[in-house]
Amino acid sequence: MTNTATPAHAFVAIGSNLADPAQQALHAFSAIAALPHTRLCSRSSLYLTAPVGYADQPDFINAVAHIQTSLTPHQLLNALLEIELLFGRERTFRNAPRVIDLDLLLYNELQQHDTGLTLPHPRMHERAFVLAPLVEIAPDIAIPGHGRAADCLHATHDQDLQRVDDGWQRH
Repeated sequence: MTNTATPAHAFVAIGSNLADPAQQALHAFSAIAALPHTRLCSRSSLYLTAPVGYADQPDFINAVAHIQTSLTPHQLLNALLEIELLFGRERTFRNAPRVIDLDLLLYNELQQHDTGLTLPHPRMHERAFVLAPLVEIAPDIAIPGHGRAADCLHATHDQDLQRVDDGWQRH
C-alpha cells in the first residue's frame, strides 16, 4: 500500500567502504531512482571520510540522495534495506565495514520514533559526512528538532571530509 497523498520529499544517506566504494555509491543512486513510486530529484557529490565508531577499517565514500516518493516511511526504509541486501550488505557488528549503507535521514518534516525507524535519523545533525552532502543539495533544509542543517554543519568544522570527483556533471 502506498501513500496516495502528495508525494513526500525524503533524503537518503549513502555510505560505502568496500568493493570500490565510489562505484557502490553511484550504483546506489541508480537503485534508489528505480524504486517504485519514487523519483530521484538530486544527488550530492561523493565525499571521502574517515570511519566513525570503529576506526580500523578503510575510509568511506558518503553521499546523499534527495527523492520524491509516494512510499510511506516504513515502505521506503524496507526498500532501502532490500537494496542493501542486493548489494551484499552483511551486518557483522556495529559500525563494521560495509559494501553499502542506506539510511533514511528525513521524510518531509516528520518526527517519529517507533520500532525500526527514527526520523530524523539520530545523530545526523552531528556528522559532517551526512551534513555536507545534504547541505550541498538542499542548502536551506532544516532538521526537525535541530534547526538548519547548514548551522549543524558549521558546528562539525573539526570533522575531516573531502569532496571526490566522481565524473558526474551538474547542469
